[in-house]
Amino acid sequence: MMATLLQLAGLFGLLSLLAVGGGNGVLPAMQHASVDVHHWISNRQFLDLFAISRAAPGPGSLIVVLIGQRAAGLAGAAVACVAMFLPSCLLVHMAARVWGRYHAAAWRQRAERALAPVAVGLTYASGLALMQSTEHDLVAYALTAASTLLLAVTELHPLLLLAAGVVAALLFGA
Repeated sequence: MMATLLQLAGLFGLLSLLAVGGGNGVLPAMQHASVDVHHWISNRQFLDLFAISRAAPGPGSLIVVLIGQRAAGLAGAAVACVAMFLPSCLLVHMAARVWGRYHAAAWRQRAERALAPVAVGLTYASGLALMQSTEHDLVAYALTAASTLLLAVTELHPLLLLAAGVVAALLFGA
């Protein structure tokens, strides 16, 4: 059990520092580590935990608590939570103190513009990783592509798309 707790702390501590733009950016690495490397959960369980973490109030990164609980019970949940949130919180606190001092500096504005596409790219990569592990037929791929496109180019409420996706899946047998 101690080995699993150390693995949880190491994995989520590192992912915490790599989560540029939020926890979505590290979902592919989180899925790979928890499913393929450590075998704490299956792909299907990862997707179920992802859905639960998105439906629950609070940050979407709370999936780590659910993974930790599956891997090592309540102690695993606590270790995963602290490891995911404490390092990045401390880093952000320290960086914010420095960042505020240089609000007019040219290098700061360039850094912000440079990091924005990185965060967007990591978010799209996590979406692709989740899609690849779940979508197995043409209808499901089409629903995912259509939803992504509609969310990107319109201001439709995501719940409307979710409802439309359910209806389409029932009609087309996805």
